[in-house]
Amino acid sequence: MTAILGDVMRKRGEEMQSEVFDALRRADAPMSAYDILAALSANNPKIAPTTVYRTLNALIKKGRIHRLESLNAYMACQCDAHDHQSILSICDDCGSVEETVAPELLARMSTVVGQSGFAPSRHVIEVHGTCADCGPERPAS
Repeated sequence: MTAILGDVMRKRGEEMQSEVFDALRRADAPMSAYDILAALSANNPKIAPTTVYRTLNALIKKGRIHRLESLNAYMACQCDAHDHQSILSICDDCGSVEETVAPELLARMSTVVGQSGFAPSRHVIEVHGTCADCGPERPAS
């Protein structure tokens, strides 16, 4: 009986993860947990905030989404490989977010902070500025 209940809960969790991930992939901009809750409530009228937060945490652990600390929002991972730390460039004008990966930079950061005995468990690098679409026009080459 307990195994069956566990299987049912796992399936529901996977379905919810799929729905949350799909909502984030469809979004034009990062979404807060409450934005996600509102997007999912049409098909899941009894969904609770704790369910959304639990699902977001599971997706973060799997590397499928990123939490933007400075915006208190979430976005789908834009890279094919989900086992990396990212640098997130956030446009303060239009809100777009671009994800890049620079393993050598992150390794160097770990080395620098490790010199004092600090052991980093994860990196969160967010750079705020203006994207190419919102920035000043560049002269033609």
